[in-house]
Amino acid sequence: MPIPHVLVLGGTTEARRLAAVLADRPGVRVTTSLAGRVTRPGALAGQVRTGGFGGAEGLAAWLREHRVDALVDATHPFAETITANAVRAAADCGTPVVILRRPGWHAGPGDRWHPAASLPEAAGLLPGLGRRVFLTTGRLGLRAFAHLTGLHFVARSVEPPEPPLPADLRILLARGPFTVAEETALLRKHRIDVLVTKDSGGAATAAKLTAARDLSLPVVVVRRPPLPEGVPVVADVAGVLRRLGLDGP
Repeated sequence: MPIPHVLVLGGTTEARRLAAVLADRPGVRVTTSLAGRVTRPGALAGQVRTGGFGGAEGLAAWLREHRVDALVDATHPFAETITANAVRAAADCGTPVVILRRPGWHAGPGDRWHPAASLPEAAGLLPGLGRRVFLTTGRLGLRAFAHLTGLHFVARSVEPPEPPLPADLRILLARGPFTVAEETALLRKHRIDVLVTKDSGGAATAAKLTAARDLSLPVVVVRRPPLPEGVPVVADVAGVLRRLGLDGP
């Protein structure tokens, strides 16, 4: 028997693809929830809600009120609090839950990666790696670098960031994906010494890593937070459909 209502916690490319696939399934109702941090998220298949739920308790209440039969956490790999709330709310309601996470990146020959457990740890590595820093950590992560002096930062963000911010900072407002040629040109134009990024994974934002490798630049890569134990994790939309029993014709 098909699942009538699936709630997708979205905001990623994979969430968008999943919503489109589910919306095409006869008898399946899909709702995508967005945190509301991006002002123009683009069109989504199915129903869309925007804004937080009020923690795990609020999400659990929403699952009950709207008779959600399955919950898919397809948020960003670094949305640690949302994922924890999703798992807790699903457990409280007895709702099946699956986490959709694209695979992370892995260093290859020629890469000069420096792993960091957090943004503050990444900030602590910078003085020994370079003076001109390209930040691709998202607009909410810039505060971790605000205390650093003697460094010039270039930060790329879809939305304008809010303070606190580094004193010597240039903001580039842009939305990817970007090509290797574009990333290489950017790194050269701004005379970047070191790149800082989070291990978001996927091909859409990986071009900067190739460009950094080609230019022999060090890259500080912030590792993903651990996922909750005992929850099924899949790497793609097909995996979600299998977990939900919707992979048939």
